[in-house]
Amino acid sequence: MSEPDIRQIVKDKYGKAALRVTSGSGSACCGSAASSRGECDPITSRNYDASQTAALPETAVAASLGCGNPTALADLKPGEVVLDLGSGGGIDVLLSAQRVGPTGKAYGLDMTDEMLALARENQRKAGATNVEFLEGELENIPLPDGSVDVIISNCVINLSGDKDRVLAEAFRVLRPGGRFAVSDVVVRGEMPTEIRRSVELWIGCVAGALEESQYRGKLAKAGFEAIDLEATRIYRAEDAREFLTGAGLDLEAITPHVDGKFMSAFVRARKPARG
Repeated sequence: MSEPDIRQIVKDKYGKAALRVTSGSGSACCGSAASSRGECDPITSRNYDASQTAALPETAVAASLGCGNPTALADLKPGEVVLDLGSGGGIDVLLSAQRVGPTGKAYGLDMTDEMLALARENQRKAGATNVEFLEGELENIPLPDGSVDVIISNCVINLSGDKDRVLAEAFRVLRPGGRFAVSDVVVRGEMPTEIRRSVELWIGCVAGALEESQYRGKLAKAGFEAIDLEATRIYRAEDAREFLTGAGLDLEAITPHVDGKFMSAFVRARKPARG
C-alpha cells in the first residue's frame, strides 16, 4: 500500500472519530466498523490519571487515541516550546501548555480537519492562550528549523508510511540539544505478515509499528543521540485477542506469535548540541 493511500485511510478514520466526539455519540473509537475501537482498547485505556484530566474539556479526553502519556514523561519545563505530532483532539497539547506555562508555547500538528476543529474548540473551552494548532503532515512540519525545544507524540508516528521523513523533520525543527520524547507502539522481534497486511490493524496502532532495533536505527540515521526505548506497557496474548478480533485472522494461529511482542514504549532521543 502506498504512502498516499495510508495517509488517506488514516485521515478518513480519524476524521470520523472526531465527529463521533463532537456529535456526542461516544468516544473517538476508530477501529472496526462493528463498534468501538475494541482492538485498541488495551492501548488507549488507562493512560491518564484523573487528576491530570480533571480541568480539561470532556471532549479532549474522549478524543484521546494515544498509547501513553508523553506529557508525564517528557520533563517539560516552564518557558519551553513543545510540538505534538498528530495532536488529535488536543489532550497532550493542553497538558503540555499547563507545564510550560505562559512563557512557553505548545503547538499541535494534525492533518485532519475534524480533529483540528475539535482541538481548537477544546482550546477555547480550556482558555489556553499559549496553544496553537497547525494543519499539516508529520512528513512536512510547517515550522522553521530549530524552533522547538521538545517534540512529543502519542501513538501517531507508527501510522506514517514514511517514518524516516517524519524523524528527519522532527530533527530539523528541534533546536540543538532539543528533546524527542514520544509514546509509540513498538514491536519486539518479527511480526506475522498477516498483521502487516491488515489495514484495520494499521489504523488500530499495531501494523505500522516499528521493531525496536528499527526504531533505534531510524532515529540514529536522522541524527539523534542518547536514544532510549522504555517499555511502559507490554501486551499479552489476551490483549492481542481483543485487537485482532474482526481483522479476519486465524486467532488461534496468530496469538502464540504475538504474546509479549507488542509494547507501548516511551521513546527518548536528543538532537546534538552544536556550537
